[in-house]
Amino acid sequence: MSKYILPVFIVGVIIVGFLKKVPVYDSFVSGVRQSMDLLISILPYFCTILIAVELFSLSGLNKYLEKLLEPVFTALGIPSQLCELLIIRPLSGNGSIALLQSLYLEHGADSYIARCASVIVGASETTFYIATVYFSTVKAHKLRYAIPVSLIASYIGAVVACVVCRYI
Repeated sequence: MSKYILPVFIVGVIIVGFLKKVPVYDSFVSGVRQSMDLLISILPYFCTILIAVELFSLSGLNKYLEKLLEPVFTALGIPSQLCELLIIRPLSGNGSIALLQSLYLEHGADSYIARCASVIVGASETTFYIATVYFSTVKAHKLRYAIPVSLIASYIGAVVACVVCRYI
């Protein structure tokens, strides 16, 4: 049934467009043109964040930061095996999914660590990527507290996730 949802939705949009006498094809082309303009405007920001994430990983700074923050995360009740995930998650969605998979293989999918990791990955977002895309489209240059508050909220969510997973 789910494989029919998208085609039915597309046909429904076309039918509603025709009924409301909207030039459906012209509207579609106009939307594509606007999306291309958006893509061109955010491309430099997007490339910058991708390069920064890759440099962060290749430089070994993530491992150093992991060792530095491990006592803090452990004191907050977050297993030490999740330190790298908590550092990578705000930077890279694909990197965090790869770490999640390795945690599943190492500890088992039903383990406490895997459950915590699953909730962290499922409930948090790649903060720097979202900030890059959003702030580049609205042309905001003064980020001020947006990223620190987002990171603090993500880490508070991780602590709460681990507490909840401990009792489930």
